[in-house]
Amino acid sequence: MPRLPINLTSDPSSQPYSDGVWNGDTLLLSGRVAIGSDGTLIDGMVAEQTTQAIANIARVLDQADLTLADVVKTTVFLTSMDDYAAMNAAYLEAFDYPLPARSCVAVAGLPFGALVEIEVIAARTS
Repeated sequence: MPRLPINLTSDPSSQPYSDGVWNGDTLLLSGRVAIGSDGTLIDGMVAEQTTQAIANIARVLDQADLTLADVVKTTVFLTSMDDYAAMNAAYLEAFDYPLPARSCVAVAGLPFGALVEIEVIAARTS
């Protein structure tokens, strides 16, 4: 079965990855950070960055005719576990029950100086 890329940009060669890749009924998304509409990292603490990262995830899912309700697994990367509670609060505002499976990992750094990055796996269930 061929892999089918999903890209938000009209020029996929402008970035060294696909925004998402279909593999059968499963969509794997590249990690998303809190890049705003102007193409730069938004100002804000981890809660605001989490909200924006999830909004960016939703944009990719929308391109694939999926929603956050189709997400079955997330991996959250934090530059400080001191931000875990604030990230959780913003995360729980975005995802409904039943929640996706999730891992959370502390990392030394993230692209653009982001505080949080989130990658997801979504599945078409129809």
